[in-house]
Amino acid sequence: MTAAERADGTVARSEPAASTRSPAEASRPVPPRDRHLAELAVLLVMLSWAANVVAVKAAIADVPPILFAFVRFAGAFLALLAFLRWREGSVGLPRADVIPIALLGLVGFGVYQDLFVSALSQTTAANSALITAATPVSTMLIAAAIGSDTLSRPKLVGAVIALSGAVGVVAATHGFSFSGASAGDMLTFVATICWSCYVAFGAPVLRRHSPLRTATWAIGFGCLGMLPFALVQLPEFDPTRVGPGIVALFLFCALLPAAAANVVLFAAIKLLGPTRVMLFQFLVPAFAVVLAAVFLGEAIVVGQVIGGVVIVAGILVATLRPRPARGF
Repeated sequence: MTAAERADGTVARSEPAASTRSPAEASRPVPPRDRHLAELAVLLVMLSWAANVVAVKAAIADVPPILFAFVRFAGAFLALLAFLRWREGSVGLPRADVIPIALLGLVGFGVYQDLFVSALSQTTAANSALITAATPVSTMLIAAAIGSDTLSRPKLVGAVIALSGAVGVVAATHGFSFSGASAGDMLTFVATICWSCYVAFGAPVLRRHSPLRTATWAIGFGCLGMLPFALVQLPEFDPTRVGPGIVALFLFCALLPAAAANVVLFAAIKLLGPTRVMLFQFLVPAFAVVLAAVFLGEAIVVGQVIGGVVIVAGILVATLRPRPARGF
């Protein structure tokens, strides 16, 4: 599965890890130095994803949101394509997997980004990051619904807790309506459902290829899902508003959270395993709230903090293993 990016840049990353480390490698101890370097690398990835939400929010003040997303991911696709050619010696996909990965990319990157950046133009960067923090839980629910995972009691309880936290974030900041910032919050939640579908439905297909190859083509096909809407927004684009700052934001968003994060994250998963890496995701909304306050001047609302803590608590509960029943 690719980690390329959700709202925070972020993804359920446990599925592909099973194929990134053989049983012999899994039993081989990881040197402490390598483990610490991998943890530092993951920490930087999470920071880049949090910064990505803030950077996109700043950029779309001057560039139409979906147009910016398209150009950004098109740049990431080209960079990953070149890296894939250098790393693996080829860039193609088996014919049988073209349509499945195209559909996954259209949903997981195309529709997701269309919704995410449109929502971000209406809501705050902090709310966007906090709401998308509940994505692992919605992924569990969808995976259980389609039969690719089982829904245990801890998962169900955790889902209810995490989703209530997301609702609390919206209620504490914008309330509920179908316009303005509240609509942006709701669109963000719908976007996370698209990403969850990508993860839940895509696991069997994505295991057949390297994370780099999968990420590259999923992003490439996702760009096709952004292109029509980007063209619609093109007349709104004012080139005179694009200065060095916008260019810098574009380069950052395209090359770090959207492209480099994939390679770094999966190298870390190979050393640390998916469970440990997944725990670092809880830092993304916390980083995003602080960065949004510092760089965008967004106020930190008590309800956001409480809702964020509830979301994290729900995800932690959902990852608990059910206790075996005791005999009498």
